[in-house]
Amino acid sequence: MTVPNAIGAIASVAKRFAGKVIVGAGTVTDAQTAKRAIEAGAKFIVSPCLVREVVEAAHQSEIAVLPGALTPTEVFEAFRLGGDMVKVFPAQSVGGAAYLRALRGPYPDIPLVPTGGVTLENIGEMFKAGAAAVGVGTEMITKDALARRDYAEIGSLAAQFLAAARQARTA
Repeated sequence: MTVPNAIGAIASVAKRFAGKVIVGAGTVTDAQTAKRAIEAGAKFIVSPCLVREVVEAAHQSEIAVLPGALTPTEVFEAFRLGGDMVKVFPAQSVGGAAYLRALRGPYPDIPLVPTGGVTLENIGEMFKAGAAAVGVGTEMITKDALARRDYAEIGSLAAQFLAAARQARTA
């Protein structure tokens, strides 16, 4: 929700690629925005922190929700309140894969999704540390590529991340 006209972009992508991609909404921090994103076609909601109302709005629409958390207490509470998966943010800033491994100790059954600093170089370590999935942002969709409308570069990076994730999950 931090990009201009995010709701419009969600609606456009959801319509254009219906049946081909699953569109979600990120950086959702209130229930009204969650509802608007879902109406636009978002099939999952991600928040940077735990906002109970966002979790509830997603559940009311039977949409997956990934509330953000960082500390062990926040991770537990995000899952307890109904997070389908828990976004660990900013993962790399607090130790990356090592931090994820530490969280897996007390929380082996909570699906963790590290975001913030996931790169082609460390994605394999994130999965080895127990990531259920990863979130990738500016490392894949750079501001420069967007400004140039270089969708081939973005597509190439996306393919590289997908290949790295597949390799890590089968290793």
